[in-house]
Amino acid sequence: MMKPRRVLTAFGFMPFAFLSTGVCPGLLSPASSAPLKLEVSPPPAVHDVVPVVVFGKNSRRSIEEFAAENKLDPTVLHRTYAASGLIECGNLHGAGQLTLTDQVVTTAAHVFFDEKGAPTAKSCIFVLEKDGKNQISVPIDLSSIVAGSTDPYSVAEVHDWAVARLTRPIEGVQPYGIADAPSAELPVEFVARGHIDWGEGHRLSMEKCHLHNQLATGKEGTREFAFDCDTGDGASGGAVLAQTEKPEITAVLVGWTSNRPFHAAPFSPTHYNFVVTIEGAFRQAVQAAANKYIVAK
Repeated sequence: MMKPRRVLTAFGFMPFAFLSTGVCPGLLSPASSAPLKLEVSPPPAVHDVVPVVVFGKNSRRSIEEFAAENKLDPTVLHRTYAASGLIECGNLHGAGQLTLTDQVVTTAAHVFFDEKGAPTAKSCIFVLEKDGKNQISVPIDLSSIVAGSTDPYSVAEVHDWAVARLTRPIEGVQPYGIADAPSAELPVEFVARGHIDWGEGHRLSMEKCHLHNQLATGKEGTREFAFDCDTGDGASGGAVLAQTEKPEITAVLVGWTSNRPFHAAPFSPTHYNFVVTIEGAFRQAVQAAANKYIVAK
């Protein structure tokens, strides 16, 4: 399988994945997801052109839908998963979440760095909803970013991870803990904002799925796994949570590979999403950022 790559289109940064020729002129290799470019004016009908990797009937649910299906209290779920937010960098966005402390966020490196290894914007903010209604925005300290690579489009996807501190803590929101090292077939929940094809690009989605085969191992100790949760462009960096009593993050969404990116198709070696685990240097970077904040506090 050829290495995934990302392609800039007229609609912004869109992921394209092709394992065969003839689907889109000039695009011959599989691809991974990237932050979506937001438009100031009403965008074109991108639902017809934005690749979405789903595996059958779309399993993404709003908190209210997820609560009803699982006989849970939506008010509790809003509070439990409030740590999941959006990272907005100029007119781009990806997903991110508070991790270990209320001033540290985890995400994918390509949310902060573009195809040339340059910052995606001069400033970025983290946006979340407290109690499911009160929106909070806090600037991200870009000088604090620690990443698997500051040029993530030129390296293997297993290095596409990042940690950053906020300029101030977000009080009253419980951050996610970090789960134990995952394994293949682990049941997980994908909780994220930002899917451009779902929830108006900002509502929180929840779904249950599984990690599948391990695809790669990074020298820094991170691992890449395929997984079968449905995703859309703009959710890169979102939280893959172990199904533990309290929310614990085990990986972040990085991208997808598909020979049918415009269609629902069964999970397979040619149609899958993939994640990077919070292990090794990634985990150490989160812990170091959290400890630095705790000491300063």
